[in-house]
Amino acid sequence: MRGSSPKADLDLIYDWNELKHNVPAIQPGFTLMDETLRDGIQSPSVRNPSIEDKLEIVHLMERCGIEYADVGLPGAGAQAVSDVTRIIEEVRDCNMALVPNTAARTHPNDISAVVDISQKTGMPIEICAFIGSSPIRQLVEGWDLDKMTGLVRDAVKLSVDNGCPLSFVTEDTIRAHPTTLSRLFWTAIEHGADRLILTDTVGHATPDGLFNLLTFTRSLLRSWGAEHVKIDWHGHNDRGLALALNLFALEHGVDRVHGTCVGVGERVGNASIDQLLINLKLLGVIDRDLTPLRAYVDKVSTAYDVPIPYNYPVFGTDAFRTATGVHAAAVIKALRTGRKDLADRVYSSVPAGDFGCRQRVDIGFYSGKSNIQFWLHEHGLDITDARVQVIWDVAKSSDHTLSDDQIVGALVAGGLLDAQSAAAVTGLALG
Repeated sequence: MRGSSPKADLDLIYDWNELKHNVPAIQPGFTLMDETLRDGIQSPSVRNPSIEDKLEIVHLMERCGIEYADVGLPGAGAQAVSDVTRIIEEVRDCNMALVPNTAARTHPNDISAVVDISQKTGMPIEICAFIGSSPIRQLVEGWDLDKMTGLVRDAVKLSVDNGCPLSFVTEDTIRAHPTTLSRLFWTAIEHGADRLILTDTVGHATPDGLFNLLTFTRSLLRSWGAEHVKIDWHGHNDRGLALALNLFALEHGVDRVHGTCVGVGERVGNASIDQLLINLKLLGVIDRDLTPLRAYVDKVSTAYDVPIPYNYPVFGTDAFRTATGVHAAAVIKALRTGRKDLADRVYSSVPAGDFGCRQRVDIGFYSGKSNIQFWLHEHGLDITDARVQVIWDVAKSSDHTLSDDQIVGALVAGGLLDAQSAAAVTGLALG
């Protein structure tokens, strides 16, 4: 078996995912860009975190091994300038490996705002300068191609002349005409841009669309002798394809892909960088400690006031939780062998322990008596027929999974648990 967790025995899982290639499809050399502090904050449903929260988030990105972070849009106003400056000072003073960059419109005011921060902090800041490129954006904005070309030329020159590398972003690339893209790309590269950021601003792309766009872009770069120019992919999740497209982009050699923690962002959000990291580790493409990822997800959820859905992969409350009798029995049997890796694999493709999580067995209307016996054991209570039967009767007459308080309450009501023990068990559950 290839591509499986190193903790799992080689003969326990037959991996159809790995049959067609002997090495990972995604080759090393790519990097990740975290947009949580810029694109993520553009969601109309989130709270703009305090600067203290933003600094903690940057440190958690660093702990997760993320290479780049878009730390804001200074052109948005004085508060944005202050926060971006403080974050870049933190990165500088802590000698972090994480490389900060900023977003900017292709407008001299936005570019100048970043240049000022760069000069103040002594850090050469990558500017990701964007302009809408699709026909619908041109119509709405009243732009013609000559005007757009002039904006791009002036923005790139202003950035490069002031020592800030520029990455050129065509908003809505996936719906832009080839003629428009060709002219804008060449203008940016001719005046010093060293990276093109292809975007799916409205979540329109499919794998075929992304492949066609990459093929077109690389063909242009070859024809211009500009193979040194790097290519990024930035996608939104309106069709639910953002994570898959990030993996597809990496398989096809994109240099850097973008995402946000728990997918926060405009409308339905961006590709989830936490899920991307998890999949890259499971594919064997990266080898790093991702146990800090749990803290990162929790911090963003709290700081942005974004609840994690109960069924969110890996970090949702139900990700490693089961109350179904057959499933729970298999997990329990695996745990009783003393091997947590088996428990993590028997009814899960994701090893919970690798990401700071654990398996949980609950009791509900679909549960078997093994669930109850396991719950009693986990909570330090003797397993007796009377206790099992009382909990069983409550579970089978309920329309939901029982809480610890409900289970304890049933035992107390049945005279099978005294108040002092009940308080101890409830305290244990809360802990």
